[in-house]
Order: sequence, then C-alpha cells, then structure tokens
Amino acid sequence: MTDMLHVFKSLSDRTRLRIVRLLLERDLCVCELMFILGMAQSRVSHQLRILRDAGLVEDIRDGQWIIYRVPSLVRETIKPLLDLFPRKTDKLTEEEAADQDKLKACLKSDIRKKKLAGCPNRPRNASNPRTGG
Repeated sequence: MTDMLHVFKSLSDRTRLRIVRLLLERDLCVCELMFILGMAQSRVSHQLRILRDAGLVEDIRDGQWIIYRVPSLVRETIKPLLDLFPRKTDKLTEEEAADQDKLKACLKSDIRKKKLAGCPNRPRNASNPRTGG
C-alpha cells in the first residue's frame, strides 16, 4: 500500500505530471526538460528525483548524456490510467499544448547537441579552470 501511495503522491504535483506526460512522448535529458518547462535545472532535477524514487522514471546513460524515460512496465500501466481522465472538450489544456509546442521546438533546435551552458549532463572540458584540468 505504501508504494501505491508513493506513486499517486508523486503524480499529484502539476510539474511532475507534466514531466511524466512528456516522458511518455519521448525520452528526454534534463536540458530538454528545462527548455520545455521553462524551469531551472535544480527544480527539474528535484522533480525527477521524486519521480525516480517512486519508480515512475528511470535514468539511463547515453554516451555523455543522462536520459530520463518512463520504464516500459510503468508506461503500460500509467498511460492508460492518465487516458482515463478526460480533457476539457477532448483537447489539450493550454499548458499541455504549450509543452507539446516547446517539445517540437526543442527537438527542432536540437538542444541536447548544443550542450547548453548550465546543463548538468554536459561533460566538463578538460581545460576547464574550475576542474583544475
């Protein structure tokens, strides 16, 4: 019962629900989620940690990137559950529509490849003075 409560409590936050809906569309890194949600890295990472602790998302390494995704077993369970809740007049809410537009813009501009400054998944340059390299 505790696990079930943990899952539903994790989904009860608007930001976490937005993240889960985005990750049901495609796997994303923190930089991409920052771009789409318009939030700081620390806030996105905090929400991802809560979702990961609840078992709703997992992170995988893809070369230099840490990519977040919804595990297949969770996907099979959560997506039909979320689809049970009707949207206003069967259309996306304004927030969901904006998220979808930003997701398309993110993919078009290839945020991940641009290695935005401040991205926690960006590899450090060996000559970076902050790392002493």
